[in-house]
Amino acid sequence: MTTDVYVHAAKMGLRRKRLTAYGILAAIVVYLTYVVIAFQVPQLLRDVDAGNARILVADSYSHKVHVTRDNRDASVEVAIEGERKGRYAPGTAPDWVTLGETTVIDLEDGHVVSFGPEEIRYDIPGYGLITARPGSTGVNATLPPGDVPAWINASKNRLAITTEAGRLTITRNRTEVFRYFGGWELFWFTLDSPYHGMGPAALASAAFDGEAGAIWQDFWRNDMWRHADVAWAIFETILMAFIGTFGGAIIALPFAFLAARNFSPFGPLRFVVRRGFDFIRGVDGLIWTIILSRAFGPGPMTGALAILLTDAGGFGKMFSETLENVDVKQIEGVESTGAKPLQRYRFGVIPQVSPVFLSQILYSFESSTRSATIIGAITGGGIGLLLTQAIITQKDWEEVSYYIVLIVIMVILMDTLSGWLRSKLIKGDEAGH
Repeated sequence: MTTDVYVHAAKMGLRRKRLTAYGILAAIVVYLTYVVIAFQVPQLLRDVDAGNARILVADSYSHKVHVTRDNRDASVEVAIEGERKGRYAPGTAPDWVTLGETTVIDLEDGHVVSFGPEEIRYDIPGYGLITARPGSTGVNATLPPGDVPAWINASKNRLAITTEAGRLTITRNRTEVFRYFGGWELFWFTLDSPYHGMGPAALASAAFDGEAGAIWQDFWRNDMWRHADVAWAIFETILMAFIGTFGGAIIALPFAFLAARNFSPFGPLRFVVRRGFDFIRGVDGLIWTIILSRAFGPGPMTGALAILLTDAGGFGKMFSETLENVDVKQIEGVESTGAKPLQRYRFGVIPQVSPVFLSQILYSFESSTRSATIIGAITGGGIGLLLTQAIITQKDWEEVSYYIVLIVIMVILMDTLSGWLRSKLIKGDEAGH
């Protein structure tokens, strides 16, 4: 009978575990179903535009050369990314654009666009010839007979044609063609620089001939990519994180002693300090950023104060918990020498906790560097501001890619430096013991 009881109990235990597992699985399925419905996932999937995604990806690693015609006076200009700073000098253009009374733009593979004195023409292989006479009455486009394909968006006042060769847009006042090319054009030198188009060998030769300073200035002061401004923005972001992190640690340290049980026997005071830490770190850094920006205005210092407040709450909790676990024997050893309270803290407590404190500070500094990017986008400082501006324009996504690459490199370097310093602290601590 005893064996039967054990077998029955074992079966019941297995059944309960099986039912618990099934119940957890069912709860997960129900929750995921709720998420799909609440966040309208089917609608989001239907709204996905693969075409826009391809354009975005292409913009991130390539550039566009714009050929623009003013339909009011038939003047034509060529500019990289359509920017004034990337504009070709009057009368000059890349070799695939032939300027004249009729400007001919060869997009290759048989795609040819021509800007005539009165008429715009686009000969598309496999489809036919499209003509337009833009004026006060509209675009006045003529398309080949048949259904209009999806890659042509035609209305009275606007005609947009997107093909693999490029894009043509015609409105009443302006006609524009742009063509994609790989790479970040003008990254090193702008068109007006004497060093534009030089290869590495020619640049090295010019540098050895005494032009190294001029070459560096032309690169550093690049109006298109603004390398000097970007470098300062990176420095500003790191400075925000540094001031916020180490400032928060300095403020949190004395209050951590008041929150630690073994250093602050007065319970009500300890309770108030601990709840203060909970309140400060309970409010997200972005919320502090918005509050402080209303109080002090935009700027990198506002972002540094937001990081300082957030980190002060976190440090206060971590420091106080570390202080509660110090070795009392070391403190008693210092006390036996007749040391005063401050001396007991200085020689009995600080040497024990400083490696842990510094390790926590360095880890938080690494994390705050990432946070400073987002906070800078709100307060108007650092690389976050440049990134936000580039995203808002929705024009030069290769510039967005550039900033993202720099942010990733910055985070990797800060992570490497922080990890190296932490390992040195740990090894140094072990060597001391």
